[in-house]
Amino acid sequence: MNALLPGVLVGLTSHVGGRAHNEDCARAGRSVFVVADGMGGHAAGEVASSIAAETLLELDQRQVLHPRDVIAQVAEANRRILASAAHHPEQTGMGTTVAGVAIVHVGGSPHWAVFNVGDSRVYRLLDGELRQVTVDHSEVWELVQRGELTPEEARHHPGRNIVTRTLGREPVGQVDTWVFPPYAGERFLVCSDGLSNELAPSELEQVLTSVDDVQQSADELVRRAVEAGARDNVTAIVVALPGMESDLDEDTTPRTQVDRGVSQG
Repeated sequence: MNALLPGVLVGLTSHVGGRAHNEDCARAGRSVFVVADGMGGHAAGEVASSIAAETLLELDQRQVLHPRDVIAQVAEANRRILASAAHHPEQTGMGTTVAGVAIVHVGGSPHWAVFNVGDSRVYRLLDGELRQVTVDHSEVWELVQRGELTPEEARHHPGRNIVTRTLGREPVGQVDTWVFPPYAGERFLVCSDGLSNELAPSELEQVLTSVDDVQQSADELVRRAVEAGARDNVTAIVVALPGMESDLDEDTTPRTQVDRGVSQG
């Protein structure tokens, strides 16, 4: 069975922002869409993010993909980053966040699998409403979850870039995953924190709902972040599922499950 959903559209844009070099790495295949945000200095950060994105993109070669395959491939990316650092002392301490969306099979039907490690994010636009799917692995987001900061305050907090999980560590820690059935007209936004730190969710939603073309949508998001004074690299992937004939029985797959179907591996 083909793992692909018919008619999926993808737009991808990345900008150096306020940095001297772009340590973000984004890749979009037929069934895997991933953003990695490198850390550890110019050369090392670029290396770590590139290893992560390219390793995840290898899943695109498989005819059938399952959620467990995505989790295993994130672990493989971590292994390769550590191996590269072991052979190149100048890369010691490099790491990267990673977030993405993959088309997987669950019960014989295509589903979305969202995954992340770190503070790169995935949002989902469904029925005109944008929701953040992933949970940031950062000190600031832990304060948000405890009610000590609002999400808006977190965007401007001086410690917002301190992440608690990254690739490039041993052990890698838990890879969070969410599995959803597909719905016609939905969109996903995969982005580095260079975008989410500059634009409020309301602005992200406004662009995603008003700009139909996915490439123009990704371009507009990044443009706005740069114009807002982006201090970091800015990367966005927009994945859209236009009208389609779903094999799913929507009477037995209520939309409430779309926002609650969390599976952590």
